[in-house]
Amino acid sequence: MNALLIVDVQNDFLPGGALAVDEGDQIIPVINELQEKFDFIVATQDWHPAIHKSFADNHPGKMIGDIICLKGEEQVLWPVHCVQGTEGADFHKDLNRKKWKKVFQKGTNPVVDSYSGFYDNSRRENTGLSDYLHDHDITDVYIVGLAADYCVKFTVLDAIKEGFDVNLVTDATKAVNLSPDDLENSLKEMSKSGVNLLSSDEITL
Repeated sequence: MNALLIVDVQNDFLPGGALAVDEGDQIIPVINELQEKFDFIVATQDWHPAIHKSFADNHPGKMIGDIICLKGEEQVLWPVHCVQGTEGADFHKDLNRKKWKKVFQKGTNPVVDSYSGFYDNSRRENTGLSDYLHDHDITDVYIVGLAADYCVKFTVLDAIKEGFDVNLVTDATKAVNLSPDDLENSLKEMSKSGVNLLSSDEITL
C-alpha cells in the first residue's frame, strides 16, 4: 500500500517565515494535486519549545549558522522557528489537509534537534511514524516537503532504514542551500541510499 508523507510545509519554512526556503511556496500546488492520487496521507510538523538548543538565540555569543556539539551530535544553529503554538509553526493555509490521517510532531525535546520525521538526531527517541505506517500495511512511501537538504533528506534516509520502498518527488521539495551545492549533494546521497527520484507527473497509482 502507498502513502504520501508531507514534511514540514509550515509558515516559518515558507517565504516571509523565520527560516524561509527560497520558493518553498511553489511546491504547495504540486503537493495538493498529488494528494488526489493518494488514499493514505500523513504529515510531519516541526514543533519546538522556545528554549530549544538548536536556536542561536539560546546560545549567547553564537550566530545563526554556527555549528556546535549538542548531545554528541553536530548541530547547526538556526533562527528561532516553528515554536509550539505560534503562527510560524502552523501549516500553510493553502495546503489541503482534508485527507490527512495523522500529524507527527518532532523537535519537541529542547536538548536535541529532530530533522527526520522518524527519529531525533541522536536516534534516542522516535515519533511513532514508522510503527504507524507499518501497522497500516504501508510498503511504499512518497515523500514531499521542506527542506530537501535537511528534514526531507533525513526523513528519506530513515524511511529506507525502516524498510519502506521510498520515492522522493523532486518537484515537490525545495532546499535551504546554506551552501550552493547542498541540494545536488543531498539528491546524490539519497539516490545512493536507494531512494527513487521522480517527478509528480510520473506518479501513476
